[in-house]
Amino acid sequence: MQNYTEQSQRLFKKKTRGNMKKENKKLEKLFDKFENQWDIQTLDCNHEERFLQKLKSKKSNWKHFVSIGIAASIVVMLGLSLFNTTPKKTEELRFASRETKQTDSIFTVLIENELEKIKEKKSSENEKIISDALKQMRTLDNDYEKIIKELETNGESKQIINAMISNLQTRISFLQNVLLHIENNEKLKNISDEKTI
Repeated sequence: MQNYTEQSQRLFKKKTRGNMKKENKKLEKLFDKFENQWDIQTLDCNHEERFLQKLKSKKSNWKHFVSIGIAASIVVMLGLSLFNTTPKKTEELRFASRETKQTDSIFTVLIENELEKIKEKKSSENEKIISDALKQMRTLDNDYEKIIKELETNGESKQIINAMISNLQTRISFLQNVLLHIENNEKLKNISDEKTI
């Protein structure tokens, strides 16, 4: 058995050497064939300086384009802010005290955040819940607009401020309840999906 493996190894080495010699000859012929066609041009002594100058000029062009891009972005942002047609709450509350304006702005941010969370949860299963919630929010928004008109007409009073805060709190708690309901539905769906698998 050992003689057989030694013989096969010797035979393999012979074939490999023969194949390598053939490949070497092919490569030599290939090099000889293209010997006069190699690009062996020597570079000028100052080629490094020219290369560095080209790099520097490209960097300066890049800086130029970046600065133009930043300037264009600023112009777009200014244009959007100037032509924004959404009415501002501070203009609506021009007759309100500073505390009332602050309360309104804080609650408005909270309400917008909750609305965004709900809109992110939009799916085919939640579509009906979300559309009903948005309809209810429009009703509460209309009620709030009436309170604001009352504030502008009659000025601040304890009853108007309480109605305003109550409306804002109702909207936030309503949105939180809708979000909780959606999340519970998603959990139930996930549990039922896991059971069916």
